[in-house]
Amino acid sequence: MKKHLRYLAYVLRHKRFVFKACFEYGLVWRGIKHDWTKFLPSEWFPYVEYFYGEKRPDLTTGYNHQLHQDDTAFNYAWNHHQKANSHHWQYYVLNYDDGRTMVLQMPLLDMMEMVSDWRGAGMAQGYPKTWEWYEKNKDKMQLHPVTRAWVEAQINKLHEDYERDIRIRASLGI
Repeated sequence: MKKHLRYLAYVLRHKRFVFKACFEYGLVWRGIKHDWTKFLPSEWFPYVEYFYGEKRPDLTTGYNHQLHQDDTAFNYAWNHHQKANSHHWQYYVLNYDDGRTMVLQMPLLDMMEMVSDWRGAGMAQGYPKTWEWYEKNKDKMQLHPVTRAWVEAQINKLHEDYERDIRIRASLGI
């Protein structure tokens, strides 16, 4: 039961930070319904076991590809989450029967929620510098060129706003 409560606390913390970021874009309803599928049994139980169970990954050392690859239940849950929530870039990767893939452009509202999701996840985990996370992960993402350009403009704006706030605080002695 303890692991379920820990996961619930994390999901609610994540949703609170995503809601704040969505609110800045004027996406109130998207902020409210964000990640609702995480409460479905098909996602809830595999996520709880993966992140809070006996074999959980050590997230402080980074992504554990082998653990992730070997956890079939988590992989099905993660695939469901990506394909059921259009704010994930993976939702827009089209796989053809002949093995080709095509990356589709994301609609603006989905891009705004995706950046809000990244911000919320970082804040919930104690890493508020979204631009640092994006730099480490951008080459793994299959984004349409228009989507990437918009996302990078948003990420750069977040970084510039952060640097401006640091300068203002320093000038005020805060």
